[in-house]
Amino acid sequence: MENKAVTSKKSYPDKPITLIVPFGVGGGMDLVARLLEKSAPTHLGQPLIITNKPGGAGTVGWNELASANPDGYTLGMTGVEVILQPLYGTTKYNYPTALDPLVQIADLSIVMVVRTQDPWQNITDLISYAKQHPGEIKFGHGGIGTIGHVTGETFAKAANIHLEQVPYQSAAEAMASLLGGHVQVAFLNPASVKEQMKNGMVKAFAVATDQRLVEQNFTDIPTFKEQGLEVVCTNWYTIAAPKDLPNEVKVKLTEGFKVMINDPEFKNNMNKLGLQVTYLGPTESAEKWISENRKLSVTVQETGILEKIKSQKK
Repeated sequence: MENKAVTSKKSYPDKPITLIVPFGVGGGMDLVARLLEKSAPTHLGQPLIITNKPGGAGTVGWNELASANPDGYTLGMTGVEVILQPLYGTTKYNYPTALDPLVQIADLSIVMVVRTQDPWQNITDLISYAKQHPGEIKFGHGGIGTIGHVTGETFAKAANIHLEQVPYQSAAEAMASLLGGHVQVAFLNPASVKEQMKNGMVKAFAVATDQRLVEQNFTDIPTFKEQGLEVVCTNWYTIAAPKDLPNEVKVKLTEGFKVMINDPEFKNNMNKLGLQVTYLGPTESAEKWISENRKLSVTVQETGILEKIKSQKK
């Protein structure tokens, strides 16, 4: 009997593993998931099946993940919204307690971009225009309550201007809308703006970090703080599982992902997306979720964003 149990434990994984991406195809999180997909058979022993479940700014996908069987065959990509969304009080699950982070892949920033053909040369021009034309400038982001949305609202408050927010199901949709002139500004992650910056279709006015980014093509973009605006909003990508994963399964997954994420080729491909690998294991990832929860609870209340987003969600 005991041998049977050992055999079944050793057989994990004996079928493909589903990786839920809670945002649309072509966004930063989706692009990272597809990089992981390439090396999964080698390092996990089975393919990763990427399944996009956009909607509710991440909540549709995370509800499915939280309710999945904790057997290691359903995992999900998560970002800072996994902490933000429950703060607004409308989620089916409290994700920080319903999910278990396995590994952090990267820290990333939010970049403010406009179309190159629009008349503003810098952030001062845009703020000045917004003050003279209240309500005329709309900003796009990846969904109500996402970090892109929070960054846009924080910027508007810091600059003392009124911007209309327009939510989309992914960063790729928000970028398409910006390029089409439906919104005038977008707050997106580096992976979602890099190609359009290289092609000269958009220009970046600011990054919402404490220091400038070190990734190629982003080093010249000033921070909001450099420009006198207190706007610091950062994101991260982790892989999470439903709570109560068997320990041997958790070990197998975390060890496999650790090798994949720290592989030089994976790091190089991430850099090409404008992202930098900042690996954290399960314990450090869980600690980060706790500290971020504490920090963001204060941020969304003090800035008035909590009430604003609650009313926008209605």
